[in-house]
Amino acid sequence: MSAKVLLVDDEKDFLDIMAERMRARGMVVATAGSAEAALEMVIAESYDAVIMDMMMPVMDGLKALKLFKQSRPDLSIILLTANVPEEKCREAIGLGALAVIEKPADLVLLTQKIEDAKALRSKKRA
Repeated sequence: MSAKVLLVDDEKDFLDIMAERMRARGMVVATAGSAEAALEMVIAESYDAVIMDMMMPVMDGLKALKLFKQSRPDLSIILLTANVPEEKCREAIGLGALAVIEKPADLVLLTQKIEDAKALRSKKRA
């Protein structure tokens, strides 16, 4: 069974390209252009993982991570980052992020983290 993921980024071109690449790897991919839209989707739908940009306008990845974990504590969240200080990355892990991956994202690493998230979700359901 393929992984079901939600990809969140405010850069539409990046969002479209990453979604296409992930679908080519057999994943079911939904997309959101903001953390606010993604939060609504996470409340309404179940995902194996949420892959989210750390730096977005209005609500950044850390604030979104906190809100997502409040509404869905078992949700696996992978943050993508470019030029974010190391202490912010450590804070994200401390807040419950499964991983923080630098942009441009290594698709092999990202796919492995998504599979890890899917395995965690399966264990919790068993």
